[in-house]
Amino acid sequence: MSNVSLYLSNSLLAFLFTSPGSIIFQVGFLTFRWYGLLIASAVIIGVNLSQYLAKQRDIAPSLIQQLTIWLVFTAIPCARLYYVIFEWSEYARNPIDILAIWKGGIAIHGAIIGGLVTTIVFARWHRISFWKLVDVVAPSLILGQAIGRWGNFFNSEAFGAPTNLPWKLYIPIQQRPPGFEGFEYFHPTFLYESLWNLSVLCLLLTLFARAVKSNSQIKDGTIFLVYLVTYSIGRFWIEGLRTDSLMLLNLLRIAQVISLTGIVVGGMGLIWLYWLKRPLPDVNTTRRSTTEI
Repeated sequence: MSNVSLYLSNSLLAFLFTSPGSIIFQVGFLTFRWYGLLIASAVIIGVNLSQYLAKQRDIAPSLIQQLTIWLVFTAIPCARLYYVIFEWSEYARNPIDILAIWKGGIAIHGAIIGGLVTTIVFARWHRISFWKLVDVVAPSLILGQAIGRWGNFFNSEAFGAPTNLPWKLYIPIQQRPPGFEGFEYFHPTFLYESLWNLSVLCLLLTLFARAVKSNSQIKDGTIFLVYLVTYSIGRFWIEGLRTDSLMLLNLLRIAQVISLTGIVVGGMGLIWLYWLKRPLPDVNTTRRSTTEI
């Protein structure tokens, strides 16, 4: 019995929940990184999911392909720009690093803001309903966020405060923030958020299936607003555990401010739909059908 206990103890000590590194492999001057692979995978899976959901709502799948191109050229740069703005002191010394997106340093709130503006313009351009479009895209967005968070794991970034919980994450000393060099294990906040986002995905897909089954008794915009509220609740909590939050005037965690805004806006939108029983303001949809694209 003692030998078994010793074996189990040694096995647990031998296991370290830690990143294997950011690089998958290198071929000559080409470097293949986990972060890039995860982003590309999230886009490919997300496009296919949105196209499938679009068919259920009589929206042409080709429209999703076109929107994806728009978003690739706007949402990802906006995510990077958002991060750089709040971390400018780190990039001022070497601005060329702004282009090194493969090293990490993109903010999902920047991508969401840029993506929403892009989708509004896209919906007006194609004269379709903005709310129907974002209802179809929202499940893919939260799935992409769940996948993308693992990029933080491989880069050993975006972790939480020190902890001794069984699922603690080992962070190499060179990756630890100032003041935390003496700690080895931290909250794996990337994992918390990834699991939270997967649970939100299940909720959104359940709502979507109910909307299709009930012939749209769930009003346009509902799925996106539920995404906004539920994702923001989880992000607000998880952000409070992190040690590397983007800050406003060194007083407020930007992600928590944006999350509170998302909860309020999403909640007000749901009240508008189901308590006041009024449709959400939308862009011009009178000239072209979504099935004609």
